[in-house]
Amino acid sequence: MLILGMIAAFLAATLHVVIFYIESFAWTTRALSVFGMDRESAEATKEMAFNQGFYNLFLAIEAFAGMTVYFLASRPVGLTLALFGVGSMLAAALLLFVTSPNKRSAAIKQGFLPLIAVAALGAGALL
Repeated sequence: MLILGMIAAFLAATLHVVIFYIESFAWTTRALSVFGMDRESAEATKEMAFNQGFYNLFLAIEAFAGMTVYFLASRPVGLTLALFGVGSMLAAALLLFVTSPNKRSAAIKQGFLPLIAVAALGAGALL
């Protein structure tokens, strides 16, 4: 279960790096079609998106750091870091799902891999 959890955590972290890129560097170009908005809205929210992108990057770094520590140094410390990273990703997706009904599809896409990771890592830790 732990290996499945680490694979899901890796995929979730990778997705969050992609989200970081779109929000921080492609907000007024690629993000227009991804998020279904017009250029004027993108320009008006560019600074907010830049900050939000880095939030996603930091979550990814935390999950990647947890996986690295898990495999190279300390399993308990690495598992804790990885769980905190993917748990935060899942919490953000749940918050988006609850507070923004029109963004539920995005919340499901953003939260699916962290959910699998949290479940598998949690179950693996208990075994």
